[in-house]
Amino acid sequence: MTIVDNRHQQAMERIQKAFDYVFQQPTLLVRALTHRSFSAENNERFEFVGDSILNYSVAKMLFVAFPTLTEGELSRLRANLVNQDTLAEIATELHVSEALLLGPGELKSGGYRRPSIMADAMEAMFAAISFDADFNTAEKVVCHLYAGRIQHINPKDNGKDAKTRLQEALQARHWALPKYRIIDQIGEIHEQQFVVQCDLGELGFQTEAAGHSRREAEQQTAQTALVWLDEHHPLHKGRKK
Repeated sequence: MTIVDNRHQQAMERIQKAFDYVFQQPTLLVRALTHRSFSAENNERFEFVGDSILNYSVAKMLFVAFPTLTEGELSRLRANLVNQDTLAEIATELHVSEALLLGPGELKSGGYRRPSIMADAMEAMFAAISFDADFNTAEKVVCHLYAGRIQHINPKDNGKDAKTRLQEALQARHWALPKYRIIDQIGEIHEQQFVVQCDLGELGFQTEAAGHSRREAEQQTAQTALVWLDEHHPLHKGRKK
């Protein structure tokens, strides 16, 4: 059995609070948060089960939320919700990195911030909940975490995120792609926020946003830039040749 220190214990308690679920067998949660660089008893097999739980749960939520969408449209929406970036974003919001058990090499290289490691831990935790309780309980936790994201989906966007839509909007107008840059990092490592700027270059528009991850901040700036672009340069007029 892996022994965890007080810092990891507190981090795991925060995760359980965010899940609105308390493990009856805490060792399952520890296993879900253990990377292969730390121990032979790691979360890789848990990921296999958690991936299936996640895909089914999100698929069912989308099926109920969007009764008129086709199978292909639902699949595209799901793909954007269960991918590595979204899982890592949720993990960042939950401060999962503070609870990860990593080997010395991964710690030194900043593995606790690596999207793939955080995404894998999320899937492993869904599996751990199903082992600790049952499938329905794990599904309930997934629904709890994804409810807000699904509520804010605009089906007309085909599940594309703000950065992708901004890029396509600029390309449609024959303008250069936006440039994103980190202009500040605020707070301690475990509560760090990234301040990112989105620069539309020749259009003379810049916007900034802060997020718990670089990706989150970039998405926020892209969304603001999209609104500005549609207001000031609608596609049906003023297109640059």
